[in-house]
Amino acid sequence: MLQVGLSLPRAPEGAARAFPGELDGDGGDGNGTSTAQAVLGSSPVTVVVTPEDDTWHISGSCAGGGQFVDWDQMPEVEQQADPPEDALSRPPKELKKLAREGCWAASRTLRAAAYQRLCQRVACRLVTPDALVYGDVAARLFGKHGASSHPLPDFLGGCSLPTYCLNLDGVAALKKILICIGNLFPDITYSPALPSLVALLLHYSEDEARCFENISRLIASNAPHTSYIDQSFLAHQASCMTFGDLANKHCPAAHKLIASTSENVFEVYSEWLSWLFRDLPFSYAIRVFDVFLLEGQKVLYRIALALLKQYRLSVSSAEQDGTDTKAELQAFVQNIAQHITVDKLLERAFGIRLFSRKEIWLLQMANRKALMERGITMMQGRQSFHLAVDMQSFSSSVVSAQEMRIIWSWIPERFSLFPPLLLFSTSEDGCSLQRFYSCCEGYEPTVLLLKTTEGEVCGAFLSSDWSERKKNGLTSGFFGTGECFVFTVRPEMERYEWVFIKKPELAKAMPRSRQRSPSPVPTPPLSSSPDSRSASPNLLTVPAPQRKGRLSPFLAIRHFLLPSKTASMFMSGSREGIVIGGGGGQALSLDANLLWGRTEPCETFDNPPLCQENFKVQLLEVWGFQNT
Repeated sequence: MLQVGLSLPRAPEGAARAFPGELDGDGGDGNGTSTAQAVLGSSPVTVVVTPEDDTWHISGSCAGGGQFVDWDQMPEVEQQADPPEDALSRPPKELKKLAREGCWAASRTLRAAAYQRLCQRVACRLVTPDALVYGDVAARLFGKHGASSHPLPDFLGGCSLPTYCLNLDGVAALKKILICIGNLFPDITYSPALPSLVALLLHYSEDEARCFENISRLIASNAPHTSYIDQSFLAHQASCMTFGDLANKHCPAAHKLIASTSENVFEVYSEWLSWLFRDLPFSYAIRVFDVFLLEGQKVLYRIALALLKQYRLSVSSAEQDGTDTKAELQAFVQNIAQHITVDKLLERAFGIRLFSRKEIWLLQMANRKALMERGITMMQGRQSFHLAVDMQSFSSSVVSAQEMRIIWSWIPERFSLFPPLLLFSTSEDGCSLQRFYSCCEGYEPTVLLLKTTEGEVCGAFLSSDWSERKKNGLTSGFFGTGECFVFTVRPEMERYEWVFIKKPELAKAMPRSRQRSPSPVPTPPLSSSPDSRSASPNLLTVPAPQRKGRLSPFLAIRHFLLPSKTASMFMSGSREGIVIGGGGGQALSLDANLLWGRTEPCETFDNPPLCQENFKVQLLEVWGFQNT
């Protein structure tokens, strides 16, 4: 890959150079830019206006950048140990360590050089616009003669422009670059984080053209399982859902607080990128940008999760009663310096053990597919829709609407797009395992809710279709994925996830050449009636309805090299009954009559008994998701 250094020449003025995909435009913008509100049709549009006597030019170079910076606003350079002379020549692993420790913060020149080199290392599409293309397109768009105007790109979605410590020339340059991006990348339909990234990069760019070239490489990145910038409403929403899933798993205390005080948890999580690239002070945001250039979007998830954890430590449930959680979180991030230093924040962020980049990519793809099933497309702009279920119309004989709201907040985001659908109830369908299977097959996932005769309530989220049990005959083993979990509702609400959610280091990535070994055969849960044991196999071969298409697998055990088979005993079904969780005991087991059950600690979920160890079922319900 061509390495481009800081000494490359600026784009020549008036250079005649064409670039595929350019859109014709007119108008102007100069360094004396002013902003006005023009009315096109009935909607106000922000435009950039160039005075008649202004002449377009690309701002000149400056060592380490700086000509776009308002130095009165710029924080002082952090006191750091002198960076190694060969810092930028270190291997990637050492570069990560240096960036995480704030090495670039010690010198403006070093940070500028680091940004230039790191951006040039990004693997991107062959035809990616560079500094020369910017010079040509900017000259054509803004021209040298006449007054003209250009609206800011639609992909901003009405978001305000973050300026950080930019001076007036810097703000003008930011607008020019965004307008050129809108012309050269017409496929970008929604990207609210892009203006912040351009603004941060401008603080350390030698000129506009170089800043444009570097941001273009991030936009055009084609590295596998790696993403830098979401470029559509579909991708943005999928990222927000993915963050919600990760917060659900890695910040249970904060998630529980938000779920108990917010009508729509997803609406709170949809601001996660704005926390990082709108609300954080410049001295924090630029350190986030340091590591982002090296590690991509995964590092943003980590830092946002660390912010969420710190928020939970800094507020109490009493303080949250009746407050606007979304606004409270925004204010908390804006005043983050009162709560934690940037070094400590990053230290805590990198202490969060996420799954591999590939697993997170699979989750994001699953969320994208769910959104597409909901009708969200790549090319559409921002739209309003609610992911939360209307609990006012929810009715269950086992749990209240408020209890279901908490349970619903534990469910992966892509499934909360769809309303709950009651599939099976012992009060309506009887205590029949055969009926249980016939009602539940064809739905994936499902939520099982159980109330004992002692009034205790517990259940399980089951990620796979119950028809999976028939793949290897009537003696099939366990199936399901690491998204399965068990929970208690009464007397207390608590969730117990796959043990590797909290300890991902225990499982290693599975080599592609290694095949998954067969699942262990479960022990029959409880004694069943003679009739159920002698039932004909034909009674269980109920044809499953055809689904539109299964969502991409996430946390499938074939992706991991697990230390023991008991670590993947998620769910199992046979003529004798059903079993959920295994290894050293069964988290939940029910007999063939769905009348008697047992609960024990198990290795899969590392759970205590969910209720009295031996119990009698009063009511049992299974809920699915209405996505067909």
